[in-house]
Amino acid sequence: MNNVSLIGRLTADPEIRQAKETKVCNFTVAVDRGDKDRTADFIRCVAFGKTAEFIDDYFDKGTRIGISGRIQTGSYEDK
Repeated sequence: MNNVSLIGRLTADPEIRQAKETKVCNFTVAVDRGDKDRTADFIRCVAFGKTAEFIDDYFDKGTRIGISGRIQTGSYEDK
């Protein structure tokens, strides 16, 4: 099962764009590891449709956000 739940802060204002018939929102969340060194993981996230519009309308850099979804990794090689 591929489920993830994160709570963190946006590292920058969300970026929204139109992709064909749906909106796409890209953003990065800084998630504290909870150790005494105060380190964080920076997770790149993508939201689609109404969720993308909601994030773009109500969240800015530094805003705390809770998200749930799935992890998907990939790679791209430019030709």
